[in-house]
Amino acid sequence: MKGIVFNLLEDVVTARHGPDAWPDLIDAAGVGGAYTSLGSYPDDDMVALVNTAAAVLVQSPADVLRWFGRSAMPLLATRFAHLFASHTHARSFVGSVNAIIHPEVRKLYSGAGCPHFHFSDREDGALIIGYHSPRRLCALAEGFVLGASDHYGETVAIDHLACMSQGQPLCRLAVRWPA
Repeated sequence: MKGIVFNLLEDVVTARHGPDAWPDLIDAAGVGGAYTSLGSYPDDDMVALVNTAAAVLVQSPADVLRWFGRSAMPLLATRFAHLFASHTHARSFVGSVNAIIHPEVRKLYSGAGCPHFHFSDREDGALIIGYHSPRRLCALAEGFVLGASDHYGETVAIDHLACMSQGQPLCRLAVRWPA
């Protein structure tokens, strides 16, 4: 996993829980802790950090990942404003992840292993997002959708229809932005 993801986690943890929270989390998780944005690090480090934070906060790892994704979105919007500028709503932004955002990520962070998303529209207006990644961080993807909706001043409802963590071949999310 690219160091930029760890840097974002450090930023949101520090902003929410204070300057000592990140080194305390690193120590408690038993991971290296020196993450540079361009470096690549074991996925297990992120898993350890998320699981440790979940235990400390008495939350599920999925809840921590959702919080992380939602909290990181304002930082991403500031750092990569050009990726947000051409969109006027979250649905458009979310739909651009494969074609615009992830190719840009791969340019900036060589070797980045981005998840792949499949999009389809359901008759009831829901956007169905298929998520596939060996990392199984679908809750982080949910958090990013929540954060994108916050960024564009929208409310969103997300139903997790299928999940890789429950033996499914991919995760499927039904995402609705009320009119």
